[in-house]
Amino acid sequence: MKGYMGRLLVVDLTSGQIEDEPLNEAYAREFIGGSGLAARYLYGLVDGDTDPLGPENPLILMAGPLTGTAAPSCGRHAVCARSPLTGLWGEANSGGFFGPEMRFAGYDGIVIKGRSPEPVYLYLEDGRAELRGATHLWGEDTYRTQALIREELGDKKMKVACIGPAGEKLVRFAAVMNDHGRAAGRAGMGAVMGSKNLKAIAVRGHGQVPLADSEGFRETVRHILGVLKDDFVVEALRSLGTANVVEYFMLLGDMPSRYFTQGEFEGADRISGAAMAETILTRNTACYRCPIACGRQVSLAERYGIERVDGPEYETIAAYGTLLLVDDLEGIAYAGHLCNAYGLDTISAGATIAFACYLYEQGIVDQGETDGLDLRWGDIRPAIRLTEMIAQRQGFGDLLAEGSLALGRRYGVEDLAVQVNGLEVPMHDPRAAVGMALTYATSPRGACHNQGDMYLVDQGQVVEEVGIVSGDRFESSAQKARVTARCQDWRSLYNAMIMCHFAHPPAESILALLRGATGWDLALEDLTTIGERIWNLKRAFNVRLGLTAANDRLPRLLLEPLSDGGAAGSIPDLDLMLREYYQVRGWDPTTGRPTPEKLRELGLSFVAQELWAV
Repeated sequence: MKGYMGRLLVVDLTSGQIEDEPLNEAYAREFIGGSGLAARYLYGLVDGDTDPLGPENPLILMAGPLTGTAAPSCGRHAVCARSPLTGLWGEANSGGFFGPEMRFAGYDGIVIKGRSPEPVYLYLEDGRAELRGATHLWGEDTYRTQALIREELGDKKMKVACIGPAGEKLVRFAAVMNDHGRAAGRAGMGAVMGSKNLKAIAVRGHGQVPLADSEGFRETVRHILGVLKDDFVVEALRSLGTANVVEYFMLLGDMPSRYFTQGEFEGADRISGAAMAETILTRNTACYRCPIACGRQVSLAERYGIERVDGPEYETIAAYGTLLLVDDLEGIAYAGHLCNAYGLDTISAGATIAFACYLYEQGIVDQGETDGLDLRWGDIRPAIRLTEMIAQRQGFGDLLAEGSLALGRRYGVEDLAVQVNGLEVPMHDPRAAVGMALTYATSPRGACHNQGDMYLVDQGQVVEEVGIVSGDRFESSAQKARVTARCQDWRSLYNAMIMCHFAHPPAESILALLRGATGWDLALEDLTTIGERIWNLKRAFNVRLGLTAANDRLPRLLLEPLSDGGAAGSIPDLDLMLREYYQVRGWDPTTGRPTPEKLRELGLSFVAQELWAV
């Protein structure tokens, strides 16, 4: 197989058995790689009886055919399992260098089954794999774990994906960290890893990805690099990181404040990418073969005694900043650092803490329940303390470690939790771009901006060749539903290749990359069909786990208009868009299931037979 290493590493932690499995070529052609290919493998391994934190829930790390090649911004890998936070499809992906290194070691993916009786880590180098004891690593943070494993193995270039104390203690939004502070953050994949007593995976390899047309591939790469060099968005990301948009998104009403109840925050300019560049920034960082280099490294030596800190990036700045009415950039950066060290998703952690602050303000929660913490808006100190308590499952933090939905249920105000299907809404308010309302409501892993970034599409980031065109960001319409579905399919393809969403080469160039890597005779419409196939398979996966049309909804606070800011007065008409969306998707409007006709059209007959068996 060109474009693939051609095998998976399958590890049974219960028995200690490790073996190679040939990559299923038919699966690869239909689902490409990344989360798409992982979904195909997991579909037959997980059902409604699978305990997300039980040994029967497999954890899959999967690369794509462009991972580890010279293709720009393709150094990513996916981590997938049934989510312990949502109970549904669990998917996270991370940048850095771990994914390429796994491919250089000879594998397209790693499948982890069972549960080890004792803490272990997996060591993989050039096709040889073994399990090693990790009792001495249990309790260590993610930074120290990576350093200790590299020291133990005597190789500074070893790439390590690991969990911290949050994963060990089964915090339901624990992350898997790699390459210092890169995170496979969402949906609790770190808790799945912790439930298996698997502390880390260390990989090293010296192989190369075989390409079908090396020269043609190189020519396409040169063209894409030229396109990216002249891209204004790329330049902004390189200069100011993902936080370059803070002031603009606040102006649009896209960046949420005071737990999604306020449209403006005057302190936003003090926590922007520009403010970071002028104060604490020390250097840019980049993932494998990425010309964008949007990563930030900052110094907190003076205040917190830490010289090298990753980030913070936009989502962390919003989750620990505007969502809490905090304009303390160093404090936000330190909170983000703690999340990385403990292994926590900054979106879910910050949002859950902000929800606690909101309930505190409403008088639903008091200091007797917060272990004496005064959860006032604008003060980063209680948020920092709660982050530590969440990771260690201490006191009030033990409840917050279950996520926002569980916190709302505890106090009988589940409808106030800003989440979809258990996953906290990220830092893009759907009232500022109504296509995001539809994206959040129908995303396979719960609220997720990386499943369809309509907030950018309606600002002009279009792919006209595949039907992704801009519209009025406030207009709830049938056209918005159609474009949202197209955007979701396109991002499903991205998450399968895997390509970073910040890279936007022409669609024909993406087609040329896949052709050059695999040798497959693909047309542009094949790419959108693959994306649609992946989206429908993930939907079917969730239907098997109990999802229905009733799950496609938004929380109460996001359906109430704001009185100020750039989205004041806007409310998405989700019902209108859903009706058209179901029709475009070919989903049954009563059950929310893909129809048998649609499934067969996409080559998913095996799914149709199961979901619609009489």
